[in-house]
Amino acid sequence: MTQVMDPIESARHVSARLGELLQKYALEGRCLVVPGVYDALSARICESVGFEAVYLTGAGYANSALGMPDVGLVTVTELRDHVARTYDATGIPLIVDADTGFGNAINVGRTVHLLERAGASALQMEDQVFPKRCGHFDGKSVISRTEMVQKIHAAVDARDSESTLIIARTDARQVHGLDDALDRADAYREAGADVLFIEAPEGIDEIDTIAQRFPDSPLMLNLVEGGKTPLISTEDLGNKGFVMALYANAALRAAQHAVTSVMTRLKESGSTVDVLDQLATWEERQEMVGKSHFDRLEQKYAWEV
Repeated sequence: MTQVMDPIESARHVSARLGELLQKYALEGRCLVVPGVYDALSARICESVGFEAVYLTGAGYANSALGMPDVGLVTVTELRDHVARTYDATGIPLIVDADTGFGNAINVGRTVHLLERAGASALQMEDQVFPKRCGHFDGKSVISRTEMVQKIHAAVDARDSESTLIIARTDARQVHGLDDALDRADAYREAGADVLFIEAPEGIDEIDTIAQRFPDSPLMLNLVEGGKTPLISTEDLGNKGFVMALYANAALRAAQHAVTSVMTRLKESGSTVDVLDQLATWEERQEMVGKSHFDRLEQKYAWEV
């Protein structure tokens, strides 16, 4: 009889793979490219083209599910359900944007518990004041370094498995300057964060400074098209010592552009005939959502009257 793995053990197995990936890329001096996904389908697409991990973007979820900006409107239970749906659709590690942890240190513990059990392989938390803002928006505020350290302690204590990574993000660069952001990242590492993420450095020199300050710590960089950080190549980032390059909303923005283009043409012409080359074929669509798998299940469990 085939033994079915417990869902929690399965999630731990996938989480362990993320840590192994990061170790491998660090040893090879390479940088893991992690695309942002905003739903289960976009996660499946990223997996199908060969990405080894994906990032469930908070901004992408707010934009796509709520039609609203990334200003702290998503609730933790909405995010938990979103994580579970996306995890069920993929077989690769899922890095989850947990915003500010949805409250104080005690709230952070519950957030980690909920999201880890839903399938998160890593949880990214930031030190912004709630309600937070997108990392490349102006007008951000940050909590005290001490308060964020306590949140990280709570996150580390709450996780069921050490293979679930805690990513500590600081937004202090835009508020107090790079030196404060570096000092905060140092404190967050001491508190137990597995990966450090200094958001929105400006210029190559600042990226180099971050790498030089933390030569032995896994580093993540967010590359936002049109944002405050230059779009440095992944190869260069790996050479500098960064282990993860995040493209948080490239997929969502590509989808927005494509839908706008096709729907504009449909409105103007009353037909999709002229844009068929911009659409997935019927077969491609069914393949991406695993239609043949469900066909087999129907045949397996069919019954006769």
